[in-house]
Amino acid sequence: MSIKITELDEKLSVTGQISLDDLEEIAASGYKSIICNRPDFEGGEHQPTSELLEQEAKAQGLAFAYLPVQLGTIPEERGEAFRKLIAELPGPILAFCGSGRRATALHSMTKQEEAVNEIHHTTVDACNWGNAFDVVVVGGGAAGIGVAASLLKRRPALRIAIIEPSDSHYYQPAWTLVGGGAYDIDKTVRRMSALIPEGAEWIHAAASGFDPDNNRVRLADGRSIGYRQLIVCPGLRLAWEKIEGLEETLGKNGVTSNYRFDLAPYTWSLAQKLKQGRALFTQPPMPIKCAGAPQKAMYLSCDHWLKSGCLDEIDVEFFTAGAVLFGVADYVPALMRYVERYNARLNFSANLVKVDGEARTAYFEIKDANGNVRLEERKFDMLHVTPPQMAPDFLRNSALADAGGFCKVNEKTLQHPDYPNIFALGDACSSPNAKTAAAVRKQIVVVAENLLADKEDEALPLVYDGYGACPLTVENGKVVLAEFGFGGRLMPTFPLKPSVPRKLYWFFKQTLFPWLYWEGMLKGREWLARPRKKH
Repeated sequence: MSIKITELDEKLSVTGQISLDDLEEIAASGYKSIICNRPDFEGGEHQPTSELLEQEAKAQGLAFAYLPVQLGTIPEERGEAFRKLIAELPGPILAFCGSGRRATALHSMTKQEEAVNEIHHTTVDACNWGNAFDVVVVGGGAAGIGVAASLLKRRPALRIAIIEPSDSHYYQPAWTLVGGGAYDIDKTVRRMSALIPEGAEWIHAAASGFDPDNNRVRLADGRSIGYRQLIVCPGLRLAWEKIEGLEETLGKNGVTSNYRFDLAPYTWSLAQKLKQGRALFTQPPMPIKCAGAPQKAMYLSCDHWLKSGCLDEIDVEFFTAGAVLFGVADYVPALMRYVERYNARLNFSANLVKVDGEARTAYFEIKDANGNVRLEERKFDMLHVTPPQMAPDFLRNSALADAGGFCKVNEKTLQHPDYPNIFALGDACSSPNAKTAAAVRKQIVVVAENLLADKEDEALPLVYDGYGACPLTVENGKVVLAEFGFGGRLMPTFPLKPSVPRKLYWFFKQTLFPWLYWEGMLKGREWLARPRKKH
């Protein structure tokens, strides 16, 4: 048979969309009845209407019933009507919709013993919601809220759950500006409850693991949440504990970091107070959120010291575990001009491993060209630390993770290679792009379109090209807007030389981008976000 049929029990089988030509073969295979669960014109004008299908079905001696079910939540009365049809129609019966999934869900509803209050979907053992959700999103950061909002813009009837334990949501890209005295920290935080998209359900709990073979997410409180499709975007965990002695001294003894909400203001306080001495800035091994952020902290501090007339009295050093200043070579010359302006010393292949806050001493493992490692110590008056970063443990230790602990995806479609009903985006997915909010802005559209296509068993239409952007704040009032894709390919949005520091881009960083984030991306408005179609 040309169509793929799945037998659910001795009376009912299901399949995806059928054509008029399929009905003769269906009748010849022994089926006695057809149930159409796909609404007319849902798939466009090329889809045969229920009226045409009924005429041809009757011509082939088949009984025909039209019970349309919209994508998303299935009302209880539809389940009851389906149960009645199964009882009354002669069998065997073939039910169909776009992919067969709604027909399968209706069958499950006929078998359940108790309906879940207000949800009207089948339940799973140990689940409070079970398979009530069409899509479960793990993570309520930029990626999670943004993709949920975009999905609901496309399909308002989808039942979506967002699993997120935090009560607050942060606009982290502005913390660099806070550390440079150019932004109010209070403007970077909002209540999570105010940002959850209308139509999505917030599960205020932490995820603790995955059971992809049974389509469940386990929660730390012992519950499990069922899904038809899953989006993994929990972000990265800041592994402060990887640096000995760091956690005990953060926020005092001159030790700070723009990677934490409560510490970014301390960075600015330290920069203002420092008139002479030594300031150290560190960058751990990749991957990290916003690879340019560690040096942005240095540039803004140095710009303040330069304008205050005390830079000559301050010894500035930048320690990076990498071998280059910035991963995209086209931007390095522009950045080096600022390194020279600020008379900062660069130390490559140098990784911070220990901090003694009371002694104001930092310890670095430095690797030479032959791979030999030596331990060096540096006294400091100010130390800005970028912590090591990794995927959360519940993802790292799951069947979804790659060797590095990140959620495996096809880097172009953002679909999991082993579990096609799972997609991932944001900092915790394995795509080798820069981990920035700008990358998420593009990924959201790819995941939204491709997930819905997969729901209907259609070819995935969109390709992610690796786009990411890093607004490098080289001085207070000017930004180098680095935009690039896979392989370091330059992808400027505007027809201007991308490596030139500009006041316009400072305005974007300080004013436009935060507005686009809160009012655009988190509300499903996909401005400057459309990726290319798949060829």
